[in-house]
Amino acid sequence: MPKPYTFPIIYDEVLQISITKLKEWGYLNSQRFRSNIITWSTNGEKTSSILIKLITRGEQSYIELDYKFGNEARKYKVGLVSVPSNLGKGVIWYFLCPQTNRKCRKLYSISGYFLHREAFGGCMYESQTQSKQWRYFKSVYGTLFDLERCYDKLYSKHFKTHYRGKPTKRYLRLLRQINNLEHQNIL
Repeated sequence: MPKPYTFPIIYDEVLQISITKLKEWGYLNSQRFRSNIITWSTNGEKTSSILIKLITRGEQSYIELDYKFGNEARKYKVGLVSVPSNLGKGVIWYFLCPQTNRKCRKLYSISGYFLHREAFGGCMYESQTQSKQWRYFKSVYGTLFDLERCYDKLYSKHFKTHYRGKPTKRYLRLLRQINNLEHQNIL
């Protein structure tokens, strides 16, 4: 008798808050208070939003999340921990999960709360759901798949290649990726 389907929740498809993105946006500068709204969208349509307040002053650094899940308003704090870099340059920031009390760089929203991935059972990454045969094909022909994905982005309906006569950063980055992938396929 075959194994029944499980249809796990995929981490790649749920809402996430990442330390990397917060750092890119300038939220993790020391001795700061920042407040802003983060929105998620699919195909240009807004799907979710959350108000975040980030306090990085003194010993008690935290991020306060304020949003609605269904009809229920949710507001809670997630601790932030900074660890000195092993290179001796600055610090590395981590979230402190309110449920598992573990340090992490991403929080996932699966049951309506943003928590560490180990707080949820039965969830997987997309690559874990792929068959062995698919993973083999991807290892052999992966660059062709990536190249096709880049061309799809480049020729998508509303992709801007230039703004005010200058090529956009996204367009230039995509051209570099295509060039690198084509170079790898030649070799």
